[in-house]
Amino acid sequence: MAASDARGGAASRGGSALRLAFALPLLVAALVPHSYAGGGTRRWFGGRGESQRAEAQAAKDAAAAAFYELDTAQRGLRITIETITAVDGSPEAQRAVDGFAALGRRIDEVSHAYISAVDAHDLDREEIDAGSAQRARAELTRAKEELERVKEELERVKGELDRFEEGLAPLLDRAETQLARLAPAVERARQALRGASDALDAVRAKGLRADDLAARLARLGPELTRLNEGAGRHGVGETLQRADRVLRDAEAVRVEAERLPERAAEIDKRLVSLRTRAEALATRAEAVEPVLSELRRRYSAACWQDLQHVPEQTAGAVRQAEERLAEAAAARTEQRWPDVTALLSTVRALLDTTGEAVSAAGDRLRRLDAVAKDPKAETDRARFAVRDAQRLAMEGRSRPDPRHARPLDEAVARIERAVDGLEGRHPDYWHFLMELEAVRAAAADVVTAIREERGAGAAH
Repeated sequence: MAASDARGGAASRGGSALRLAFALPLLVAALVPHSYAGGGTRRWFGGRGESQRAEAQAAKDAAAAAFYELDTAQRGLRITIETITAVDGSPEAQRAVDGFAALGRRIDEVSHAYISAVDAHDLDREEIDAGSAQRARAELTRAKEELERVKEELERVKGELDRFEEGLAPLLDRAETQLARLAPAVERARQALRGASDALDAVRAKGLRADDLAARLARLGPELTRLNEGAGRHGVGETLQRADRVLRDAEAVRVEAERLPERAAEIDKRLVSLRTRAEALATRAEAVEPVLSELRRRYSAACWQDLQHVPEQTAGAVRQAEERLAEAAAARTEQRWPDVTALLSTVRALLDTTGEAVSAAGDRLRRLDAVAKDPKAETDRARFAVRDAQRLAMEGRSRPDPRHARPLDEAVARIERAVDGLEGRHPDYWHFLMELEAVRAAAADVVTAIREERGAGAAH
């Protein structure tokens, strides 16, 4: 990044530390002091000057090594950051990106200082005017010191970069874990799609259509295309989620396709069973009218008026059930499996409700006959339930809790009123039964409340 850009700038000015490293042996050989025959220009170096130049060159080489070490570390860390950002969109990952950008700016600064120092001091000059020797020695000393400072700064920033990279370990581990999951997840999704397609082919070979399943599988086609485009385009996280979704949906199609023959056989059995139930219910419904006639003859209107529409309602329900069964049979022939299932569920609900209504008429007559013959049996059942609740309410107490005593007292009063209501020429036995049933329910509620309160107290 920054260090790489800085290195490119240095190359454009004709001086790179890498080239200097290769030139160093030639430079050392050229710096050996000697004189030329014929009184030619004499190099100014010798003794102390030559030593200063060598020290400056050594400082320059060390700075170049530090520069390239920093550049290499920055490149490696950029790959780490790119790995994390490709997978992790969390605030923690964003903070890592921001931290890396800040370090990049710091690296830009020290890289610029390095390039400036290298460009400011030309250590490759072989010869110099003798009158400038003192000034040259001073320049070499400054170059050495400046390059040493730059080297130290480069090493300091490299240390900061290393510490920053150490802090990225958890994020990198998480990112690499997701990357490791990526290829297997995509392959499992592809295998699931192939398995679903094979299962559909097998079902069709048996003469069964699976148009709805085929449509569901076709909708997964674009998802497979996106999986093939890869995480580079859609991101690792999104690709993993898509692979999991494709796997789940394709597996569902495969399982349903493999179950289709069994499902078809079950539907055939249900069609036969529900058709038999509808016929039986129609036969039972014929007995409702004689039962109602008996109720009208022997009991007051209040005991049967809620049942007088059962015959016509039953006939309508049976007729509707038969129509839905015919539709279900047609859907079965056309192999519209979801439609068949929905229609059969409607038929079953109709027959259940109608069957209860048909049974209600006969049950009503039996219960009324029983209570008319012996009202005391029902009264005794209600009184026993109340007394049992009263004993529990008094257990361990000298006086009952008003919350329990009040509904029990009201229950006793309701029993008495129900018994009194039987006096007269046309007693309402059904109201009597409903009242005593309500009394027993009220007593049961009190018993439940007492036991719950005592259970909670024992727990504390």
